[in-house]
Amino acid sequence: MRHLNKLASVFCGAALGLMSLTGCEGGDLYNVGSPDWLADAIAEANANKGEEVLEGMMEDVYTIGNTDYSSGWWQAFSKYYVVPDGQKWNAQFLLNIKPDDQVYYHNFAMIICNDADRGSAEYKEYGAIRFDLTGDSVVYNSQWGSDFYKLPFKFAMSTSMQDPNADETGLQKLAGAVTITVDRSDASKFYVKYTNGTVTRTYEQPYPLGNLNADVSNTNIRCFIVPEGSFINFLSTNIEPIGGLTSAEDKQPISMTIKGAPKKVLLGTDLATAMANVTAEVQFEQEVTKTVTAADVIIQAVPDMNTLGKKTLVVVYNKTYKGENCATPIVATIEFEVVDKMYTCIGAADNSDPFWGAHSDNIKVGPNETFVTTFTNYTNGGSNWNNFLVVLCKADNSEYAVLRADNYGWGDGYGTCTPSGGQSDWAAWLAAMDGAKVTTYVTNNGNGTADVKAVMEGTDGNTYVQEYNGVSVSDPNDFYFRFTVDGCHLEFDNVIGAEDNSTAFWNAHSQMFKVPAGQTYTTRIKNFTSGASNWNNFVVVLTRADNSEYAVVRADNYGWGDCYGACTPSGGQADWAAWLAAMDEAMVTVSVTNNGGSTDVHCVMVGNDGNTYVQDYMGIGPIDGSDLFFRFTVDNSHLVFE
Repeated sequence: MRHLNKLASVFCGAALGLMSLTGCEGGDLYNVGSPDWLADAIAEANANKGEEVLEGMMEDVYTIGNTDYSSGWWQAFSKYYVVPDGQKWNAQFLLNIKPDDQVYYHNFAMIICNDADRGSAEYKEYGAIRFDLTGDSVVYNSQWGSDFYKLPFKFAMSTSMQDPNADETGLQKLAGAVTITVDRSDASKFYVKYTNGTVTRTYEQPYPLGNLNADVSNTNIRCFIVPEGSFINFLSTNIEPIGGLTSAEDKQPISMTIKGAPKKVLLGTDLATAMANVTAEVQFEQEVTKTVTAADVIIQAVPDMNTLGKKTLVVVYNKTYKGENCATPIVATIEFEVVDKMYTCIGAADNSDPFWGAHSDNIKVGPNETFVTTFTNYTNGGSNWNNFLVVLCKADNSEYAVLRADNYGWGDGYGTCTPSGGQSDWAAWLAAMDGAKVTTYVTNNGNGTADVKAVMEGTDGNTYVQEYNGVSVSDPNDFYFRFTVDGCHLEFDNVIGAEDNSTAFWNAHSQMFKVPAGQTYTTRIKNFTSGASNWNNFVVVLTRADNSEYAVVRADNYGWGDCYGACTPSGGQADWAAWLAAMDEAMVTVSVTNNGGSTDVHCVMVGNDGNTYVQDYMGIGPIDGSDLFFRFTVDNSHLVFE
């Protein structure tokens, strides 16, 4: 997510000109066009027979969630409502559920937490209570607490139990005018009630809530609403929320945040197709927001979509909160790039893939081997966990452990590991991870343990490190890893050399990789060649830390240097012409082993013809086992780290 400023005047004229060519009708997205809509909605909410008469209700009118029912879990939130000890909170809203939806959890949950903001170090939850209630709390999880003792499921009841396995789940019964009550007025218990006159859901705990606030003198709790696959028209409350009440009057747009815009677009893609998943969070007067889709805004690429390079996406929104033509349209911009080649990605470029939604291939790491991978991490910025994950597993995908970028993990092997301890400023780290250059080191120690290290070069110029040492591995000979995502995507775009293969020998180099004594370091590249000669491919340079060379070895069975004469090359390929033709876009795995006094280089090249070619240089030496590094260079070729 990026927060964007209004366009400079140079763009505004063009943007307003665009609006004159675009229709501006049909904007009553939130069904609030009639002046009497609020009175009618509150009358409906109060029509539940047999319910208590609510007193002290104040108008608080805003929408939570996308009105196309597309908001996923933890993507849209109400305001915070603080409920002091000894008081009761009542609220009313219209719950909108898609008419043909039968997914039992597509309604809303109320989160009960301490008196702190989400994402802060002090934030702690008592738990969540959703409107649906199922008979199996373990499988279907319609209510949960942050640990076993908070909000136990046994205190929940509903007049309409859900059966997620049935053809008809009864989900539509939950829609309509909902009244919620959070009652702390009786010091001997804690009581929650949801009702729409058809379904009543209660939680009655026969003892009060504990105090999760850092300041024990503060006994307040907070409540907020989270829809999922639904949206809510909030109506009224008897407690003024943090940030204040919102009136039913129409509201003018003030600013806009663009979401879901791709960072790279392939040349030849039209603008509408490229930006189909773009949404904008519009901020209105009185701190009201709503999310609109690409169909609701006017977009333009400046200067064009027909040439390569950096572009500016101009987004214009010209509606009020109720969908009328606004007094002053708002404009926001974001940069993207038009490219002629898209590199390998894991996850959708708009960061829409949920947890476990996309995976890389499994990569085998042998005993005493470290596999090095480099990529760019992009995140939706929602939470710390919306970044890359490393999955350690066997060949059959049974897991040793799953490790996140943010100092958290799980799995049978995780309990034995020692995490590095995380970052000192998580907010700064999260902001810096959108576009961060990441190098991961996955090490199979060969003794039943594994280590994972991630070095993250943030967009703020700072380097962040996360380590997990000593992960338990039951079979060192059956050890693999892969990447997965959660509201993020990974782009393997680290390129060495010009993409037209015009970079001459030694004119571009990768980073240096240190190989400790007794270890094998492995990395994978995609090799692109001009195809002119055998040597126009990747080159491996073996050096000391000061860049003085031990040896230089090429892809085509040739090398040089003080230590090269002692090595035994593998002997080259049987058909050099076929090999050279296959090396354009060949997937290459290069392993460098530090034997202490000598080093081995093992290259496995899977050509574009589907054949596997091998090139080895064994016994390069003598070397200083405490001072061995390697890097890549090119010769009328270019390399992409995969």
